[in-house]
Amino acid sequence: MSITRERILQTIRAGGQATIAGLVEAISISHISVRHHLAALQAEGLVTASEVRHGVGRPHLAYSLTEAAIERAPAPQYVRLSGRLLDELKASMPPDGIEAMFTRMAEGIVAEYAAKLEGKSLEEKMELLVEMLGAEGFTARWNRTGETISLSEYNCPYLRLGQKHPEVCAIDQTLISQVLAANVEKTTCVLDGAGHCVYVITPGKATSIAVDTISLPES
Repeated sequence: MSITRERILQTIRAGGQATIAGLVEAISISHISVRHHLAALQAEGLVTASEVRHGVGRPHLAYSLTEAAIERAPAPQYVRLSGRLLDELKASMPPDGIEAMFTRMAEGIVAEYAAKLEGKSLEEKMELLVEMLGAEGFTARWNRTGETISLSEYNCPYLRLGQKHPEVCAIDQTLISQVLAANVEKTTCVLDGAGHCVYVITPGKATSIAVDTISLPES
């Protein structure tokens, strides 16, 4: 796939959706070129379009990623292998042991960034958190309203794996909570059919993980 089409996919992934005008501005190519690449991506089944209306006038098209595009990484064979490994682990470990394993994985990621996190302000930690999530395969953005911060993940590298093993959601949720030393609640999840995951973060409260939002299966 060309670099331009990869950039188009990355731009759409980062914002959840994008218009032709938005892609022209983000990638600095002509309207004609954007339309050409979008048509090719639609033919490949990676992009879909829907009409969006804002006020009066004609509606415009907004482009979003298909499930096939979201699942392009990791490769399906690794998803199958990971799923089989988790099947074996869950057959030999109690549910709280699986949960503890994912928590330790997240703690290990945070430990790698400990030096960079030291002495950082909340805003600086949020920027570093976005970087950390990006290294793990997530595309994330955050915003703040008053004392409340929301973090949105626009793609999930664990999507296919999480459909069978939702416990994997504990990794990024624990990661967010431990980096910020804050209460973290997941309010929207792709596993429930949403377009992206949303976490609401309340700074200054004791770290806790809202396990009930992860929907752990009964043993």
